[in-house]
Amino acid sequence: MYNPTVARLTYRALLGRRRAAILFVLPALLIVISLAVRLVRGADDGTASDLLGGFAIATMVPLIGVIAGTGAIGPEIDDGSIVYLLSKPVKRPTVIITKLFVAIAVTMAFSAIPTLIAGFILNGNGGQIAIAYTVAALVASIAYSALFLLLGTVSRHAVVIGLVYALVWEALFGSMVPGARTLSVQQWALALAQRIAGEGAVSSDVGLPAAVILLVVVTGGATWYAGRRLRTLTLAGEE
Repeated sequence: MYNPTVARLTYRALLGRRRAAILFVLPALLIVISLAVRLVRGADDGTASDLLGGFAIATMVPLIGVIAGTGAIGPEIDDGSIVYLLSKPVKRPTVIITKLFVAIAVTMAFSAIPTLIAGFILNGNGGQIAIAYTVAALVASIAYSALFLLLGTVSRHAVVIGLVYALVWEALFGSMVPGARTLSVQQWALALAQRIAGEGAVSSDVGLPAAVILLVVVTGGATWYAGRRLRTLTLAGEE
């Protein structure tokens, strides 16, 4: 279910000069802010949790997920070049699974690693805060990649819709509106972080069992439907 050629082409598309520059902006900003905060305020668990939760998990991870998830397949569908890939003897579910793996790897690399570094800068992993938020970033990367990969298969405006979702639903409603938090990938991921660091350091409105179930269902469902959508694409000359 993994094709090295498809993976190589997808990595090349995602890590091209322009897209890679965009991917580096938010992680670099997180590191710079963390260094500035540490110099001004010193090591502080509350500040570390606020910055990692409010910026890294609520904003950086979903935005990088949008770039990686939609970019893994959306441009190929939009410009029609996907037909060349689908004309090869590669099963379409294999194409989706491979592109999902690549999107997850890119999202994790550009979100979880900077989150870990920022956590150690802010408080040296005091209270397991750096590890907790890194785990949240890793888990959220999987769900976001699947959701935004699906979005790339169903809409030509996937990036715009994804940005609205990331900035409005996750960063705004997912952080502030109680009812919306239950349906937020951010809150599901934070449930795991809460188990690691404790309720005093990390808070989530979703219990851990429910969070795990929702993450699995959403990730699996989005991947399945993306594969189904890709199978409905027909090539010229196909019946």
